[in-house]
Amino acid sequence: MTDDRLHRDNVPVGIDAPVMPTAVGIVHLGIGAFHRAHQAVYTERAAIATGDTAWGILGVTQRSATVRDQLRPQGGVYAVLTAGEQESSVELIGSVVDVAYPAEETERVLAALAAPSTHVVTLTITEKGYARTPDGALDLDAVAGDLEALRAGAPVGTSGESPVRPATSAIGLLVRGLAARAGSGAPITVLTCDNMVDNGRVLERLVRQAVDAGLPGTEGDALRGFLDAHVTFPCSMVDRIVPATTPEQRDHVEQALGVRDEGLVVGEPFAQWVIEDRFAGPRPAWEAAGATLTKDVAPFEQAKLRLLNGTHSLVAYSGWLAGHTTIAAAMADPAIAERARQYLFEDALPTLTPPEGLDLHQYGEQILARFANPHTGHTTAQVAMDGTQKIPYRWGGVLSDALAAGREPRGVAFALAAWAEFVRRRTLSGEGVDDPRAEELEAVVSAFEVPGGSDGLGDVEGLAGAEEDVRALLGLPGLLPETTPDTFLDMVAEEIESVR
Repeated sequence: MTDDRLHRDNVPVGIDAPVMPTAVGIVHLGIGAFHRAHQAVYTERAAIATGDTAWGILGVTQRSATVRDQLRPQGGVYAVLTAGEQESSVELIGSVVDVAYPAEETERVLAALAAPSTHVVTLTITEKGYARTPDGALDLDAVAGDLEALRAGAPVGTSGESPVRPATSAIGLLVRGLAARAGSGAPITVLTCDNMVDNGRVLERLVRQAVDAGLPGTEGDALRGFLDAHVTFPCSMVDRIVPATTPEQRDHVEQALGVRDEGLVVGEPFAQWVIEDRFAGPRPAWEAAGATLTKDVAPFEQAKLRLLNGTHSLVAYSGWLAGHTTIAAAMADPAIAERARQYLFEDALPTLTPPEGLDLHQYGEQILARFANPHTGHTTAQVAMDGTQKIPYRWGGVLSDALAAGREPRGVAFALAAWAEFVRRRTLSGEGVDDPRAEELEAVVSAFEVPGGSDGLGDVEGLAGAEEDVRALLGLPGLLPETTPDTFLDMVAEEIESVR
């Protein structure tokens, strides 16, 4: 440790010192930038508000050791740069005690999950991390290594000739941790914070499927009984735009602090966390930091998915097609901004029941202003990832409800046309699409009749707008509601001309 790097013992003069947790009370799976700029900040502020320091976080990084190697030399402490259009601020966060990398430290993570002092497991592992097949069931192949370890019953704390088998999936690691805890019967809450409809129930279903596959019959009865009696899986909704940290931002914060922060994260001023109040045991007083505790997350979740996420995707696809690199640049395009407003206020908002305390019109205007903030740095290509996973939840429900009410959802049609043209152009240009169903999408695009042109795009006149081409992409199983009428698909085909 040198004085030129941020650390708990090296807090710059004039900067509020971070919290010093006295115990690990939370294990977080998937400690990327979002968690550090969201749940960890709420946990920090709750500790400051209440003086309760028993809620230190052991972060678990899934894909690589990078975050561990950034934060461990800093004693877990890092800065959050809040970047608004007019002003910015820097806050030190100390709620993260340490970070573990399962490929090398599975034993430590399992021990923390089993420890009686741990009361909450939180997750931000992205939709892909839930290892689901297209029909929503657990992908047993993706968790096979962890299920083998579960069946082997390797005890926590073994070493030497019988080391703990490294975890290969987040869901598998969680299930192994719950199995390690089951013997003590100590209750625990598993709180997913990923953007999925009914996310807590989804996670519980996957965990139970993993247990049934790994420990079928009477062999797993004790673990199933533990889940029934002592584990809850609340739903939650999270919101904060957390862009990638730029070298310029890192240099700016270093000048402000006088020390280098390798773990710096950046977030917009807005933050929201809605949590179903269904805990198995103790929890941090997150409401003291501004979180909303409620009996029903669904209305908040639906408002976010349809208004914020749905508009975000529309802007991303149409913005990319128009040559805009960032969401903020796309929002500065009057044609795209008009379509965003059309979808948000004419299509999506009328399908919603306002959650208690939330003005949907004000929320919608706030969303558009947030997207226009140039400091968030979200790229159109980044937001355009995983379209087949997002479309059913972001646009599918709006489509069904609007049609049922006799409204013509022209904004949804435009959004789907933009997605179809995005997929076609990315595929034919050789860039490809970042999507779990990329092979299916590319197979559909390969059937298009492409006129001449060295880039594979050629003369697009009449190509993507052909009704059969639009139907081919939108006809992928599970993408749109089964009741979607042909007249709406015709509308999408018409909108292809607009998105060009």
